[in-house]
Amino acid sequence: MKKLLLFALLLICSATAVLAQKPAEIKFDAVSHNFGEFSKQNPIVSTKFTFTNVGEQDLVINQAVASCGCTVPKYTKEPIKPGQKGEINVTYNGTGKALGHFKKSITVRTNGAVEITRLYIEGDMKE
Repeated sequence: MKKLLLFALLLICSATAVLAQKPAEIKFDAVSHNFGEFSKQNPIVSTKFTFTNVGEQDLVINQAVASCGCTVPKYTKEPIKPGQKGEINVTYNGTGKALGHFKKSITVRTNGAVEITRLYIEGDMKE
């Protein structure tokens, strides 16, 4: 009986310790980027979004999806340890697109406390 009681107490303490940890949490240095004006002669522009895992568990990016095929995100596939940084590189290809202003979004899904974050890029492609 004492062993059973001791086991139950140990199990409760272990569960409490696990639940007390904060989940992973992603914090971006910036969530938007403006390319400004660029020429249709050089229609491919790129930027990097840097983030930090400010939580207490490993952060995993499950998916990063752009709002259209002209925008391609590439992201860190490995789990990001607490306190470490990662990055999402985003490339916009304006080849064959209309001149003028554009604004695109990238939806980032993680295992973090906030599961979905949206990043934005915009710019003006000129003649």
